[in-house]
Amino acid sequence: MAAVVGNGDGAHKVSADMFQGLNDIGFAIPAQGMTYWVGGAMQTTDFKGLEEVPEKVASATAVAARHAGHLATVLRKNAFSAG
Repeated sequence: MAAVVGNGDGAHKVSADMFQGLNDIGFAIPAQGMTYWVGGAMQTTDFKGLEEVPEKVASATAVAARHAGHLATVLRKNAFSAG
């Protein structure tokens, strides 16, 4: 798990670098395996200050969790050995 602060471009950059590095050493990465929130442009609201998780964030997080669960099921049922 990684926490990314900054803007959407930064979140994409960090996730791209992190996931490519993990992929390079043999990790399987689920589709849409990350989610982030940046709030409104030029706003000062912090995620911790929100009354509730925005629906779009909750939905994207649920999809990421389903994809990770699906990948785990596929990998468990189809053991892979490189050697």
